[in-house]
Amino acid sequence: MNKSEFSSHLKMNNVKINDAFWSGIIETVRKSVIPYQYLALQDKIEGAEKSYCIENFKKAAAVCEKIKSGGRPEVYPVDKWHYDESNADKNAFHGWVFQDSDVYKWIEAVGYTLMHHPDSELENKAKGFIKLICSAQLENGYLDTLYIINDRSKIFTNLKDHHELYCFGHLALGAVSFYRATGDRKLFDAACRFADLICDIFGKDKTEGYPGHEIAETALIRLYEETGLEKYLETAKCFIDRRGEKPYYFDKERGVTTSGEDYRYNQAHIPVREQKEAVGHAVRGVYLYSAMADAAKIYCDDELFSACKSIWKNIAERKIYITGGIGATVHGEAFSFDYDLPNDLAYAETCASIGLVSFAREMSKIEINSDYADVAERALYNTILSAMAPDGKSFFYVNPLEVLPVASKSDARKAHIKPVRQKWFGCACCPPNLARLFSSLEEYIFTENDNTLFINQYIGAQVNCDKADITITSDYTNSGKISVFVDMKTPFKLALRIPGWCDHFKLSESYEIRNGYAFITICKSTEIDIQFEMKTKLIKCSNRVRANIGKAAVMRGPFVYCVEEADNGKNLHLLRLDKEPDFRFDNGMIFAKGIREREDDRLYAEYTAPEYEKCVIKFIPYYKWGNRGENEMSVYIRM
Repeated sequence: MNKSEFSSHLKMNNVKINDAFWSGIIETVRKSVIPYQYLALQDKIEGAEKSYCIENFKKAAAVCEKIKSGGRPEVYPVDKWHYDESNADKNAFHGWVFQDSDVYKWIEAVGYTLMHHPDSELENKAKGFIKLICSAQLENGYLDTLYIINDRSKIFTNLKDHHELYCFGHLALGAVSFYRATGDRKLFDAACRFADLICDIFGKDKTEGYPGHEIAETALIRLYEETGLEKYLETAKCFIDRRGEKPYYFDKERGVTTSGEDYRYNQAHIPVREQKEAVGHAVRGVYLYSAMADAAKIYCDDELFSACKSIWKNIAERKIYITGGIGATVHGEAFSFDYDLPNDLAYAETCASIGLVSFAREMSKIEINSDYADVAERALYNTILSAMAPDGKSFFYVNPLEVLPVASKSDARKAHIKPVRQKWFGCACCPPNLARLFSSLEEYIFTENDNTLFINQYIGAQVNCDKADITITSDYTNSGKISVFVDMKTPFKLALRIPGWCDHFKLSESYEIRNGYAFITICKSTEIDIQFEMKTKLIKCSNRVRANIGKAAVMRGPFVYCVEEADNGKNLHLLRLDKEPDFRFDNGMIFAKGIREREDDRLYAEYTAPEYEKCVIKFIPYYKWGNRGENEMSVYIRM
């Protein structure tokens, strides 16, 4: 590892976004998404699936009060992943075992929002939730409503499945965000008390457990950065190092010598330093890989970083959709085998792409390589952006590349594919995850080391740092033009990412290309003009991706495009691009010459050449699909 290349992202309060494309989305999150989710967490959205989240904290607070007064709370089963009115007592926990995390992610998003937009009303709403959450914490610091409500004697007895450490992770991340924004320590102190308990039980030379669903590792590192307490960092490292060691802890906690499971689903099948392939539940995977990269940098661990690079290469070259989606199969919400990327069965969970962006960011802090920001960009502008409706009040959990509404309703294999965004989900991890990412985009634009400031994403922004005050004026998503004004404080290197989709570009200053970045020596205040050539491209898959033989996808700049029934009629699979499509870009849409194969209702007939009729095919950005009611959609088109 080359320590001289190590970098860090700039703190949010040093960056302010002012972007023609992204500012409106961020405002939608602030003014619509966060207030909407505030109601959803309290089950106040008519027609939406119940969250039970705040209801559970109220029940847990009542249990804590009963314990303090010497009472003996009721005991209920803790033997399921999901509880509702049909299978649980009305006074017991309801929802998924990880339900607490939804409100923690909401608080994290609120914290990021408040950093740039002080709002006393919103802050007080969050403090109301925080007061309730803290009243549901046991005296020893433990905080998880499933076990507090249902059975205190079973705490930490099922790390494999029951998400206590996952919920802690989001608690800590939310607490750090809110503390940084407001200075209010109430939730932060509660998170530290829970972290202290976790360190006492699972820290160095303690119980050998580790999370079934990762993110506690990252959270403990963030608490270490905030407090300087080494025990948080050590426990994060313990969680990483123990994973996959034999005999498996997940066997031990269930009292079996060997279960026969290899624990690929949990990324715990082999020690992490031996892992070379992305496997198992995709969200869990990228959360783990992010923490591995974070720890590799802190400890200068070459072996750990080597594993991260191998896993990254496996994802980026064999297991990612063109839209930046990952996790191809609904079974286990998981990575599939290499090159298995079906369009109409894709799972591609929103949270997985959000985790991928985090993994990319942590890798970019260790090694100068534009591939990391390229992948993050692809996920951000396509799968992630698609997952939220323009008004911020409905969402995609799953992000397919081909949709036939009748199949979603009639074919059990495709029941997970929703042709329209949903108001909310009983398993609602994705909507608040979107809110926390969009509210913290500032952390993904820049990184810096001692000598260099890197611009990784071309989002219009102002930044204040020791090297310079910089203003980025961006028309990146439309014309590919960017202006970077540098008010220098001290000489430094400015590194501009050259997007992987761009074949030709112009820079107004002399530069040197290294690892996908244009390095410019800044010796005085200056304005740099950048022009990335924006042209429509046809992108093919490897011929090992069986679903896309004879097909291609359309891209322009960072955007993947798709066709919808609303523009092109039914049976999109009958469309074919003309040999000379003559692409025309107009107001964000792309038009091309095409042909449509005539329909043939005969199930079987002797082969004859198909008949075609000419047509104009209209493409829209993938992130805009699903906004005109239920209709067919396809990213790939026949050639």
